[in-house]
Amino acid sequence: MIPPFTSLQSRLKMQHLRLLLAIEERGSLRQAAEALSLTQPAVTKMLQDMEALLGVTLFERHLRGLRPTRFGTAATRYATLVFSDMANLRDELASLETGKMGKVRVGAVMAPTPVLMAEVIRRLKRDHPRLNIAVQVDTSDVLVPLLDRDQLDLVLGRVPEGWDASHLEFEQLGDERLAIVVGCDHPLVDQAAPSFGELATFPWILQPRPSPMRALIDRSFEDAGVTPPQSTIETAAILMTTSLLPGSDLIAVVPMAVADFHARMGLLSILPVPLPRKLGPYGIVTRLARPPTASTSLLIDVLREVAAKYRD
Repeated sequence: MIPPFTSLQSRLKMQHLRLLLAIEERGSLRQAAEALSLTQPAVTKMLQDMEALLGVTLFERHLRGLRPTRFGTAATRYATLVFSDMANLRDELASLETGKMGKVRVGAVMAPTPVLMAEVIRRLKRDHPRLNIAVQVDTSDVLVPLLDRDQLDLVLGRVPEGWDASHLEFEQLGDERLAIVVGCDHPLVDQAAPSFGELATFPWILQPRPSPMRALIDRSFEDAGVTPPQSTIETAAILMTTSLLPGSDLIAVVPMAVADFHARMGLLSILPVPLPRKLGPYGIVTRLARPPTASTSLLIDVLREVAAKYRD
């Protein structure tokens, strides 16, 4: 029987949680004991006490040590969040003590980064110069798991297809328009309306599966009755993509904001080929059960303000 919350609250100790993480990381009681500066009998007793308290088996033995059961995986995930919250608490208290605004960790997909996110950061640094902002640009299927593990405070993107969104909140901000781009001397630049069949004969730069953009491109080719490109370079790095295109026969799909910027600079050409499928809208993704810090709330407010300006 799983005990009531009051029992966990009164009997589960921080040392129990430290032991969970040590066993998961090292895979054996002996190494966990060394990491915690305890004897192996002591950690064995501690693990037995914890399993008796929770009423489930947390780890099972195998030839190379211990591995977590599904109960152990759930318990270690929450132990990670507890210690992450403690670290965030310490950082926020230290920031308040020194007069700093604190730190906010943002994950962003590429589309809103060069315009929307850039203006948000400029405004925040102008009005709150001591605010520490960390930005990771990647695909939503990479960023949302980081949000789940409390390695990000919010994601400016979308919830990946098939992801359990019951614990997430999504606030739509805008749509991500896409463009097919090539180098300025690509053989298709002077062609009025290249077909998907012709596009498939050239090598492509594509985001790795299962990113939403990769799925969209694959389905666009399938809708046209054409096998998706077989010769590919896989990367989610937009700088790598835009650097490879000039002087090559490569083709790529990038957000329209990125395509427009590089086209105005004379670095890339946008092919007149509309994509029949579109990505879902992007927005602010946060965790329902995790109240935002003051710094995160501030960034969200500025995101809403700037996004509204571009919609108008």
